[in-house]
Amino acid sequence: RARERRARFVGKNGACNVAHKNIREQGRFLQDVFTTLVDLKWPHTLLIFTMSFLCSWLLFGMVWWLIAFAHGDLDHSTRLQRSPGEEAAGGPVSFVPCVTSIHSFTSAFLFSIEVQVTIGFGGRMVTEECPAAILVLIVQNIVGLVINAIMLGCIFMKTSQAHRRAETLIFSKHAVIALREGKLCFMLRVGDLRKSMIISATIRMQVVKKTASLEGEVVPLNQIDIQMENPVGGNSIFLVSPLIIYHVIDKNSPLYDISPLNLHHHEDLEIIVILEGVVETTGITTQARTSYLADEILWGQRFVPIVAEEDGRYSVDYSKFGNTVKVPTPSCTARQLEEDKSIM
Repeated sequence: RARERRARFVGKNGACNVAHKNIREQGRFLQDVFTTLVDLKWPHTLLIFTMSFLCSWLLFGMVWWLIAFAHGDLDHSTRLQRSPGEEAAGGPVSFVPCVTSIHSFTSAFLFSIEVQVTIGFGGRMVTEECPAAILVLIVQNIVGLVINAIMLGCIFMKTSQAHRRAETLIFSKHAVIALREGKLCFMLRVGDLRKSMIISATIRMQVVKKTASLEGEVVPLNQIDIQMENPVGGNSIFLVSPLIIYHVIDKNSPLYDISPLNLHHHEDLEIIVILEGVVETTGITTQARTSYLADEILWGQRFVPIVAEEDGRYSVDYSKFGNTVKVPTPSCTARQLEEDKSIM
């Protein structure tokens, strides 16, 4: 009976399949509140955004109601101000409230909203009667500006996160192993769907598998870097059109002893590919990831060409991006192939 395949370390969409549990130092997240807010899911962010405004409106609404209550503004018999006719006649001075037209907590709440979002309908206003009311007005304006800056900045960062750009960086669904320049190579195809380029793009690859040391220490997710090759040399790539990135399976490769017969018996084998670069339009560094398990590696196949010259320019047919064709490939390991060549 075939062994159960282990869980992916990195999903095909680049998401890391790691759950963090039993974190005792939760206070560290509060030391960087802004990053914590950006990392939250959209429903939680919008909930915090709404509640921060509602709580501040209610809090200052209560403060305005207390000021009106302490000053006697809620007394209906004293809320009428002196009319222009009374001023001309030299009549008695009427009562001047701290804030005009506040009759209850509801009107105080409405005034709090007007102050913080600067709506200003004109029905309510602060008078010079109470210095405390002027101070509260200044404080609420500052608090409102801080909340606006934090929450709008958080939403801007969430909408402009680098992983949004990474969604248009695509990898072939399958990887292949075939001969290239007489050597067995592990190959995959990567492409960019946008016309705006990824500047200084680099690509690297790792093999993640369970290993055990000579001392008996078990490493469940041992990450081993493997050398990548590409048509322009080195790890830097010019991703203006889809490229086939390949790794030569030599004696330094962890795939050196893998053959088509035992490839699908390596349930613990996972090859992770990481593409990094700077987004040309925003200058933000982005990263795209994918992985290949043993059953997603096709032996003896290679990718079909998808770039052709048409009407004086190069055309890319993305409908064939992941298509492969069978090619003659030895059914042996890279070690056996090298040994046979040395004998010949």
